[in-house]
Amino acid sequence: MEPAVWHAQYDRGVPPSLTYDDLTLHDYLARAVAGHPDRPALLFRNGRLSYAELHDEVERLATALAGFGVEHGTRVAIHLPNLPQTVIAFFATLRLGAVAVITNPLYTSPEIEHQWTDADVRVAITLDALYVSRVLPIRSRLPLEQYIVASIPEYLRFPLSMLAHWKLRRATPPLVVPVARSETVHPFRRLIGETAPAAPEATVGIDDLALLQYTGGTTGVSKGAMLTHRCVSANVQQLGAWVSGLEEGQETWISCLPFFHIYGLTVSMMSAIRVAAAQVLIPNPRDIGLIVGSIVKHRATMCPMVPAMFMGINAHPGIERIDLTSLKVCNSGSAPLPVDVLETFEQLTGARITEGYGLTETSPVTHSNPIRGMRKPGSIGVPLPDTDARIVDLEDGTRDLPPGESGELLLRGPQVFPGYWNRPDETAGVFREGWFCTGDIARMDDDGFFFIVGRKKDMILASGYNIYPDEIDRVLAGHPGIVEAATIGVPDARRGETVKSFVVTAPGVTLSEQEVIDYCRERLAAYKVPRQVEFRDALPRSTVLKVLRRQLRDEEMARADGGA
Repeated sequence: MEPAVWHAQYDRGVPPSLTYDDLTLHDYLARAVAGHPDRPALLFRNGRLSYAELHDEVERLATALAGFGVEHGTRVAIHLPNLPQTVIAFFATLRLGAVAVITNPLYTSPEIEHQWTDADVRVAITLDALYVSRVLPIRSRLPLEQYIVASIPEYLRFPLSMLAHWKLRRATPPLVVPVARSETVHPFRRLIGETAPAAPEATVGIDDLALLQYTGGTTGVSKGAMLTHRCVSANVQQLGAWVSGLEEGQETWISCLPFFHIYGLTVSMMSAIRVAAAQVLIPNPRDIGLIVGSIVKHRATMCPMVPAMFMGINAHPGIERIDLTSLKVCNSGSAPLPVDVLETFEQLTGARITEGYGLTETSPVTHSNPIRGMRKPGSIGVPLPDTDARIVDLEDGTRDLPPGESGELLLRGPQVFPGYWNRPDETAGVFREGWFCTGDIARMDDDGFFFIVGRKKDMILASGYNIYPDEIDRVLAGHPGIVEAATIGVPDARRGETVKSFVVTAPGVTLSEQEVIDYCRERLAAYKVPRQVEFRDALPRSTVLKVLRRQLRDEEMARADGGA
């Protein structure tokens, strides 16, 4: 790889290029089991599985799956929050050379139907409450042959297993629901208990498909990004080289990022297993109290999160009296991290936050700020080893732009996916002469640090000017009385579009629309200043806590249609 300006920013010992081990994703588990069989692998409330016990559960479930006809290439849906069953199901699927289709447990029935039909799923591993409420209404239309139904309490120990079962059955809506066993419906733990570990040997290649990771559908119908073992394995090894100083068999991860999102799967599940870490499983990423308590209880050393989680921890009652100093490093991704949030968290914990960037199609991480060297708050950092990046002109899509100018970010590297499942036209549309076109607008500075300016689809065109919402949101986040903000373009008869910002103020703070506009006017060019400001108690978020500008736009369109 040719030397790039950003290589000078790498921490000592991080090479610009790696020699990769051809490890399939199941190989990482096998290696952890061989080296640390008695080390805790999964911690879920009072439940615990060692690496040897996890391996045994995986082998038993793989044997059962093979009995259902699962073989190399079969698509298996995993429709669960972060539970021990999720990890077991993932590795049992890969053990047979099958393909994991990890499905968001908050999906509606139509979204599930689209995904499982598109992937031609044959077996689904789901939660009892989800099976009854989301799957049964559409079961007759699905291509599935077998269902394995898990229950939240089944990997808890007595007496919590009994208490949780009683409490969750009485929740609103119920989180434990009785499901009758049949020839096509099988209780998860009982199936494993009745199955001797005798899974057939399977030849799994490094370039075989490991998972179909469905995009959020923000630009249309949700698409399955084909991620091979090589793509994800390369990213795991890139991250391993980037975050040095981790001790094999000695680390504890807080896995609060959902595994159905590629950020959680690679940076939490797979990266933890790479170093035989103990993973503390958090099913609900919004449960800040449980995250804080788990860090303290287990003396956690790693905790990948998103900005909303860092904000939540900073604001947690009594946080200044809670010892979080066991943390070494915390990754931040999916959205820009406000500088004041970063500084407050690092002062509380002594940990180093490294802000990065990635996409579903890149397995996901392509950029990160250095751990120990220079970093630039507000930047996504520099490309990882063996990752190349370009900024090209938005008009012609090929002309490289100099440092400081904004254009589309193009990427190339071993973690980049080969394409979308059964969508050759859409695949062709995102590749240009071997480069993946991200759809993100970015700029690079003279030191090789990259800054995301916005999404092409989010760009506001007002009076002929290109306006990037992320730039406005960063300015608003710098106001001491504003917790967060989201900016969109709204129709305007004179300008084509105009700028509207949705603002959440800090508790006890009252601001006027004009005060917010005046604050922006001192820090932004006149054409970028919001013309409208709406105050909200909270912003709409996805299941991984990313602000949903799409929903805000939809609300504005509905409001406009109603007015018309």
